[in-house]
Amino acid sequence: MKKCPPKSVLEELVGLLRLEKTGPGRFRGQSQDLGFGNLFGGQVLGQALSAAAASVPADRRRAHSLHAYFLRRGDAARPIDYAVDCIRDGHSFTTRRIVASQEGRAIFNMSVSFQVPESGLEHQDPAPKVPGPEGIASQREIALRASSRLPREVRTRFFCRHPIEVRPINPMQPESLQKQEPLRFTWLKARGRLPDDETLHQCLLAYASDFGLVSTALYPHGRSFWDPQMQVASLDHAMWFHRDFRMDDWLLYTMRSPSASGARGLNSGQIFTRDGKLVASVVQEGLIRCRA
Repeated sequence: MKKCPPKSVLEELVGLLRLEKTGPGRFRGQSQDLGFGNLFGGQVLGQALSAAAASVPADRRRAHSLHAYFLRRGDAARPIDYAVDCIRDGHSFTTRRIVASQEGRAIFNMSVSFQVPESGLEHQDPAPKVPGPEGIASQREIALRASSRLPREVRTRFFCRHPIEVRPINPMQPESLQKQEPLRFTWLKARGRLPDDETLHQCLLAYASDFGLVSTALYPHGRSFWDPQMQVASLDHAMWFHRDFRMDDWLLYTMRSPSASGARGLNSGQIFTRDGKLVASVVQEGLIRCRA
């Protein structure tokens, strides 16, 4: 009997975003352990958006904004249940509220608004002038180079293969944590070709938008997500989708942190296509607590 080839990490993620329907407005998703032990926040963002989209009228409405809170630490070894409340179905806009839970305890909630496609006035910020993705080391390659200088509990987080290729232009080097401007530029792209499914591409971008955003607030302090003395976690997440894009083409994620206080860091991001089209904006506050 011919054996099927093993699935790639991207195929696994796409499968995880296609949720099992367990009842009216109820869905279940499995988890993908990226080496953190805890549930990756981006996975819950993507799955919650997928659950909400499954309840929207079939007239090409697409998500234009989402607002989420991470309530409890999730377990990557357990499934997640999603409950979707149909708040409003209007002529142009649809609103959904989603609560994600594990073992009966809410770990995350999110509101999403969908809109029927419309044309109108347009303008956007220009894309920054930065080097292209060619020849830039991936986040995993950076971790491998520094492996001998990283604590064991940190090493395991970064050595597994991720479904999204992440290539930071100005990474914080783990072996020399120097203070620098709270501004990051990162190229990202799915590790393989994807189907022509706009909702899937939105779910994958929501997933990827949680990569490294909160760490931007650590740049001015010479600290890093790699630092075992730091407790770093996403607290909330807001995202706006402006224009069409594909996750299997390179996207430039620009991130900056305007403020940090009270063991929290505020971070904002803009996501551009390679030809300079602004496709999404992100704002997130994260916990940046010094344990020692």
